[in-house]
Amino acid sequence: MSSVDNLPARNVSFTSFKLNGFYSLGEWRRFLFIPYFLMFLLSTTSNSTLIVLVISQRALHSPMFVLIGVMAIVDLFMPMFSIPHMLLSFLFDWNEISLVGCLTQIFCTQFFGSYQSTLLLWMALDRFFAICRPLSYHNYMQMTNFLKFIIVPVIRNILLNVAVVSLAGKLNFCMKNEIDHCFCEHMGLVQLACGDTSINNLLGLATAFLIATTDFVFITVSYIIIFASVKKSGKSTMKAFNTCITHIIIITFNLVFVLTAFLSYRIKNNFSANNHTLISTLYALLPSCFNPVIYGVRTKEIRQQFFKFFNHVKVLPH
Repeated sequence: MSSVDNLPARNVSFTSFKLNGFYSLGEWRRFLFIPYFLMFLLSTTSNSTLIVLVISQRALHSPMFVLIGVMAIVDLFMPMFSIPHMLLSFLFDWNEISLVGCLTQIFCTQFFGSYQSTLLLWMALDRFFAICRPLSYHNYMQMTNFLKFIIVPVIRNILLNVAVVSLAGKLNFCMKNEIDHCFCEHMGLVQLACGDTSINNLLGLATAFLIATTDFVFITVSYIIIFASVKKSGKSTMKAFNTCITHIIIITFNLVFVLTAFLSYRIKNNFSANNHTLISTLYALLPSCFNPVIYGVRTKEIRQQFFKFFNHVKVLPH
């Protein structure tokens, strides 16, 4: 039988794939389980703790801390759809995934990832109302009023992510069934398709800019207004800066990682497969690890409630 006979027919589409991320490392690949498992454990533990704190401590039931609690829920679930499968692949070489499973990973990772920046936008609005409209803060932050700031980004995130995954699911994957990654990414899957994928490329790139970049622009504008308002009022800008610096750190961190992960497919000549996989896995995991840690360390109210909760648990009868 000739080698041509072993090639898939052009009208046959693969329905399962092999995730070959970091396979060039050979036996050293198994040792990647340790750092990624520790990061996953940190993410799960810290976000679960923050969720419990926000739910159980009445002092944290203000809008700002509720948004932080929702962020912890997003950060808890985002790695759940990709990291466990990746860890099993490191240990046991379980690198097979179905097309449905691949599309599910893409949707869930992008869906929860999109809400990381959107929640930071809502937090920026909360700070804007608290600092620039303090007398009307509670009126603005009532759910009926705040809903108008929520509904448009929610619809945007859902429609864009559904469109991305739906169009990817309609492609014919006849090039090969090996993905040079540890989990499924939109462009990693699209690159395996036959035929014209220009719409998929354009929509994937547009999604990154319409969500992450647009949120970043609105967040930046809101903070510029906040700082200008504080300076104009003659008050010290340091307090406002300390209030917002946590968000600025996380916003910048998230935007750099998400744009690098998306754009690395367009400049792949300068990125090895291992470097691209590293960037994407860090984007999926690092924000979920450090968001709750940063909020816990920099937010006095959360620190106080954590120690109060911890001391209360210690004195409970066993």
